[in-house]
Amino acid sequence: MSHRTQIVVVGGGYAGVTAANRLTKRDDVTVTLVNDRPQFVERIRLHQRAAGTHAAVADYTSVLAEGVRLEVATVDRIDAPARRLVLADGGTLAYDWLVYAAGSGSAAPSVPGAAEHAFALASLEEADRLVPALAAAGPAARVTVVGAGPSGIETASELAEQGRAVTLVCGDLLGPYLHPRGRRAVEEQLVRLGVTILQGPRATVTAVTRDAVQLADGRDVPSDVTVWTVGFRAAGLAARSGLTTDDAGRLRTDETLTSLDDERIVAAGDAAAPSDLPFRMSCQAAGQLGGGAGDTLLARLAGTEPAPVTVGFVGQCLSLGRGAGLFQFARRDDVPVRVFLGGRLGARAGAWLKELVCRSTVQGLTWEARRPGIMRYPSFVGDPRRRDVLAARAAAAGARADVAEPARPADVPVA
Repeated sequence: MSHRTQIVVVGGGYAGVTAANRLTKRDDVTVTLVNDRPQFVERIRLHQRAAGTHAAVADYTSVLAEGVRLEVATVDRIDAPARRLVLADGGTLAYDWLVYAAGSGSAAPSVPGAAEHAFALASLEEADRLVPALAAAGPAARVTVVGAGPSGIETASELAEQGRAVTLVCGDLLGPYLHPRGRRAVEEQLVRLGVTILQGPRATVTAVTRDAVQLADGRDVPSDVTVWTVGFRAAGLAARSGLTTDDAGRLRTDETLTSLDDERIVAAGDAAAPSDLPFRMSCQAAGQLGGGAGDTLLARLAGTEPAPVTVGFVGQCLSLGRGAGLFQFARRDDVPVRVFLGGRLGARAGAWLKELVCRSTVQGLTWEARRPGIMRYPSFVGDPRRRDVLAARAAAAGARADVAEPARPADVPVA
């Protein structure tokens, strides 16, 4: 009986599912996806789950290839020398190759009182804790959303559209990723929905209490329910396992997504830090990185050299309630441009496009499950500036090596 290569994927999000499906291109491998939940979470819809407008989950049977085995378990540690996972229930799972796609979660807040009195919204469990809190507070409750990135903007919009009194505390700037023109359009729509926007250097949160949010300028913002959407951090599994990570907990890899510690481990999604130039944590990058991780392992199994990962961005899509949205276009290097779809005239088109993106993301996983490799981005979408940065780094490293190399003694003729 021939040996089947055992590949284990840790993490069942956008990156992990894409990688697992891609790997089924080979029929001599066994692919196991380890995830701590039995359902796929549409993370980009968690604000809708909190507001009750979408379940934000899908059955794994609809997004995983038939050849992928789902193992519902929590991984406590990666034992890289022994090539095995140590599970929280005491069991182990051996692998020949590992895809590390453990994702990210809410960054632990450093603001006093935030951990005790605010509700995070980066996981299914966090969304499900927020739902009863909103229900218990009642429709007239004052809701404060702290953080004005995509999650904060979308949550504030979703709740305000339902008639809730919502204050969005932005810190320095509303939608820091957005181009100023797109930012103005988002602000106008939030105001139309009745959201109170607090932004500027003094609109940073210094403390959270049970019934208020305190700001740097001394103001107390009354708050019956506080939602905390400030920052993400990679899962702690890699660092806990003794693997090399960056400051945000992402596994450090080369440009093929291969771990700097172990050639048998590749990383994908929010958990990866290729060449210490990590991509923006997003579902847009996760799918591409998941496919790249799968391609790296397929190349190694075929005995060929893996290609550097290629990731290209097209922008950022925001829902602003169910009836409006905005798509901020960007260059391939993820820098926003003046062009956006949204505003007063294009709000409904923006909402339609956002919903299309959400649906097509799950549909893309289904297509990849049926035809592994179909969801592939052409190489020209990659960021040319990234290649320039890496080339400059390599040249600088070569120059330092030349300077550091000791002079070789001249040949002395033998008499």
